Amino acid sequence: MMIKTAQQLEKLRKECIAETDKYPKKVMVCCGPGCLANGAQKVSDEFKKQLKKKRIKGFSVEAMKETGCHGFCEMGPLVVIEPDQTFYTKVKIGDVEEIIEESIRKENVIERLLYTDPNTDKKIEKYSDIDFYAKQERIALRNIGHMNQCDIREYIALDGYKALAKSLTKMKPDDVIEEVKKSGLRGRGGAGFPTGRKWAQCAKIDDWPHYVICNGDEGDPGAFMDRAIMEGDPHSVIEGMIIAAYAVGAHEGYVYVREEYPLAVVNIQKAIDQAREYGLLGANILKSGFDFDIKVSRGGGAFVCGESSALMKSVAGEVGEPRAKYIRSVVKGLFDKPTVLNNVESFANVPVIISKGGKWFAGIGTPKSTGTKAFSLVGKVRNGGLIEVPMGTTLREIIYDIGGGILDNRPFKAVQTGGPSGGCLPDSKLDLEVDFDTLTEAGSMMGSGGMIVMDDHTCVVDVAKYFLSFLVDESCGKCVPCREGLYQLHALAVAISEGRATEEDLDKMEQLSEMIVIGSLCGLGKSGPNPFLSTIRYFREEYLAHIRDKKCPAGVCRELIRYDIMADKCDGCMACLSVCAQHAITGKKGELHIINQDKCDKCGACYAVCTRDAIEIT
Repeated sequence: MMIKTAQQLEKLRKECIAETDKYPKKVMVCCGPGCLANGAQKVSDEFKKQLKKKRIKGFSVEAMKETGCHGFCEMGPLVVIEPDQTFYTKVKIGDVEEIIEESIRKENVIERLLYTDPNTDKKIEKYSDIDFYAKQERIALRNIGHMNQCDIREYIALDGYKALAKSLTKMKPDDVIEEVKKSGLRGRGGAGFPTGRKWAQCAKIDDWPHYVICNGDEGDPGAFMDRAIMEGDPHSVIEGMIIAAYAVGAHEGYVYVREEYPLAVVNIQKAIDQAREYGLLGANILKSGFDFDIKVSRGGGAFVCGESSALMKSVAGEVGEPRAKYIRSVVKGLFDKPTVLNNVESFANVPVIISKGGKWFAGIGTPKSTGTKAFSLVGKVRNGGLIEVPMGTTLREIIYDIGGGILDNRPFKAVQTGGPSGGCLPDSKLDLEVDFDTLTEAGSMMGSGGMIVMDDHTCVVDVAKYFLSFLVDESCGKCVPCREGLYQLHALAVAISEGRATEEDLDKMEQLSEMIVIGSLCGLGKSGPNPFLSTIRYFREEYLAHIRDKKCPAGVCRELIRYDIMADKCDGCMACLSVCAQHAITGKKGELHIINQDKCDKCGACYAVCTRDAIEIT
């Protein structure tokens, strides 16, 4: 179907809404990566099989949808019955027939599949009553979970491409830029640069052609916000890119997707093909005289290619290395031409801003950090998953209200934000409002939105060592401060974790960090020392314990700990003996077991399986 005018688009929208309203009830099966890993595809296939067989009046296979990530990854596979909002968790193939018979045919609720509130032990039927969802506000993630992952007709039924029609038929390019400026939208990729200002700078450069690029190279460990949008609602990204291209006078765009996101690559390409088929990409879009098309560029697996200038080199087929920042991409970007580059979440916000107005968007969040922000909440938190909250929401609200608190009710120790080059914030910062500037002042950063929660069993020295190791491996090696500085910083962190360092080494690390920040070419190096700088700022005593006492207070660093079996608690159950790969544990059933310290490699397997709390770490 080729849509040639805005009027035809509105007519099609009414048809698409009628199609989605055809069935009074719908089954939404989450087919995001987390649920797929737990068997969601088999659950979906079973629904199709059973629905074909049962032939329920007013309900058919078309009423079942394979959606993108619902966010509550901890509880997957997820199945939602709409419009009742009935929320089923950890659904298995064997549950499908019962759901169809009870929830679809008889309209009953299956208690055992409902979510159980960990604080009250009460079953909750509707997802809107679960704190994980009730305390969110979704803009970028607005459609995910409510439509088939990659269906342009369902996207159109949810007001998709309405903002594009408004931009092309009722607004001039300058009007679009002004609306984005009013919104206060800042880049969601981590830098936080005002999006409207970036577009305005590119639009006024008289050097053609101009380009628009979407950065989908989400390389932070533990982050999957952009992935969820590209997989579950790719048309929102495409619509945002077309609007941006119209605003800056670009006729060609690229979506740069991580090679490790195969489903995102497939769904983005499907969405592009659908948009072309419907006349929303290509020549003379909606008879506006505006031409624009998009290509998918697959990343090469390098973390540094998330940096803007390195990304553009990669798109151009060159080695992904950053360049000096005095060369601005809005002036000389892809192929040395003016280029607008924003990340997936930024583009997903644009259609809503154009539809509802910049003033509306600016009314959410804080004055300097408007709107909402998507985060991947992971680590030692009960309700891990994908969330979206207004800027200015506190860490405490995110971790304890939405996240449900710390696993096993252990004490909170720190939360790391901003990816591998972000920082760790202690419990004294739990009431910190999450926005671009506040996090930076606290020694961390927004980054793309990864948020890793840690409990008291986490060693901050080990955390800093891990992320520094990651950054050493991912440094492109172009500039000496990053290539050599991060390597030496990591080596000193290793020495601390092994009890070989001195207090003077801490001074060296702080001085070295300052030089790396000053001298590095790109953001990877300039923010690279953050894992160390933030942890030494808030957890200096833990570093000193490793150095002075040769002890790891968290019981993590192998060279500084030992495992012992307590005689008054061991009943000789042999669980520890059976899992010891080094045969370091001896003893007979019913008798006290002993750990041979010369053989023990401190893997912790014995500690993990002991149900008597008979093994202590010293």
